[in-house]
Amino acid sequence: MALLEVSGLVKEFDGKPVLNGVDLSLEEGQVKVIMGPSGCGKSTLLRCINRLVEPTSGRILFRGEDVTRPDTDVRALRQRIGFVFQHFALYRHLSALDNIKLGLRKLRRMSDAEATDRACHELRRMDMEEHRDKYPAQLSGGQKQRVAIARALAMDPAVLFFDEPTSALDPRMAREVVALINQLFMDNVTMLCVTHDVFLARYISDRILFLDHGQVRAEGDVEQLLDAHDDPQIRAFFGPGTRAR
Repeated sequence: MALLEVSGLVKEFDGKPVLNGVDLSLEEGQVKVIMGPSGCGKSTLLRCINRLVEPTSGRILFRGEDVTRPDTDVRALRQRIGFVFQHFALYRHLSALDNIKLGLRKLRRMSDAEATDRACHELRRMDMEEHRDKYPAQLSGGQKQRVAIARALAMDPAVLFFDEPTSALDPRMAREVVALINQLFMDNVTMLCVTHDVFLARYISDRILFLDHGQVRAEGDVEQLLDAHDDPQIRAFFGPGTRAR
């Protein structure tokens, strides 16, 4: 059984479809990257899966459970799906340590000591423990992203979602985050990543889904889509020099 199965997913805003019948599956330990033109529904897809945005129709199975049902415990679902947002979404009034501890205390009901131990473990994993008492305004973009990843991992999710993890970073910091995500890939962390960064896609993915006009137009390994696809529009998207769009 796949960890995640999405079938016929539709999301409309003001009667206009942003997602128009998306199907995808994700196995335990697998990494898939979602790519496509701006506005094609990539981020909306991630947000529908963890119910930050309500799907219009379709079905989402998480470990065999239909999580689109109205009686779904959405808070419990979001604990199983770690989400790293494009612009980090850190609380400005909390230190790096306290940003990570917040969910552990409020959702996992850990004691302060337990939450501190878990948060420090993930900060060490991200090479950020020396910055534990700094506030987001005192951190670089790459450091903020590391804290955001540590916060997601601390909840021990079954899968980690990334929404454009390198788009808000300069090239040097982006490469650092790519190396970090690649280490998670090597550690067998299940991931679903939305990105425009072809370098990141080549580096971390088992499979790439090409999304266009709210539909999955193609799925394949890196070379199939980036180098040798039959569709000229897809080849053009992944043309020479493509890094970010």
